[in-house]
Amino acid sequence: MSTEHEAPAGPGAGTRLLVVEHEADCPPGWMGEWLSGAGAQLDVRRPYRGDTLPATLDDHDGMVVLGGSMGPDDDAAYPWLGGVRDLIRGAARHATPVLGICLGHQLAAVALGGVVHRNPLGKQIGTPPIGWLPAAAQDRLLGPLTTARVGVQWNQDVVHEMPAGARVLARTERMEIQAAWFGSRVWGVQWHPEAGAGIVRRWVEDNRDAARETELDLPAALGQIEAAEAELRTTWQPLATGFAGLCRREARW
Repeated sequence: MSTEHEAPAGPGAGTRLLVVEHEADCPPGWMGEWLSGAGAQLDVRRPYRGDTLPATLDDHDGMVVLGGSMGPDDDAAYPWLGGVRDLIRGAARHATPVLGICLGHQLAAVALGGVVHRNPLGKQIGTPPIGWLPAAAQDRLLGPLTTARVGVQWNQDVVHEMPAGARVLARTERMEIQAAWFGSRVWGVQWHPEAGAGIVRRWVEDNRDAARETELDLPAALGQIEAAEAELRTTWQPLATGFAGLCRREARW
């Protein structure tokens, strides 16, 4: 069963967005709050709880694909992932806007012909700087956000090969891909614009044992996020507002 969030009038008024949530610890968070505040109606599907995904996005003006601890091709354990990739491919064909976040970013890459693998440099956590590239300045969605300095990173997989024709928009100092335009109206960000300290605390609790084995300093990462929380909210709300407005404009064409 899906969850509908009615929204007030705003830049995205009249816009209906499909939001795919892969697990309870990766909810829409701030993005849900901001998209609804921009006037978008959110159709949140939770396939891990038995929700079905639509076969197409014909009844939606855009899609947001959230994060999760699984890999983008872990279909055996998470059988809905293939359906998400199909929706992304269909969206690309029909120029329906898509925003992928972390796992969603990786699913978009794989769906459109790219390759994702485990990061050989290790897990990324905390608030590393965003390394915007010159191509980002002209991007329709992310161009207005290139003054943003930090985002919440929490991932161990990365996009290794981009789909044909796609553009990298940001990289870390270690050269991992942080943001991309995947073609048509499909974007992905490896960081978590939806996540504040409240969500990240859950991830810290879930990963304490693994962190001891790998010597990750999770309390320090959480401290970075807590310290940056006000900046993170101010920085990434325009991403939600811009995406809602983009979906609204596309629906009119």
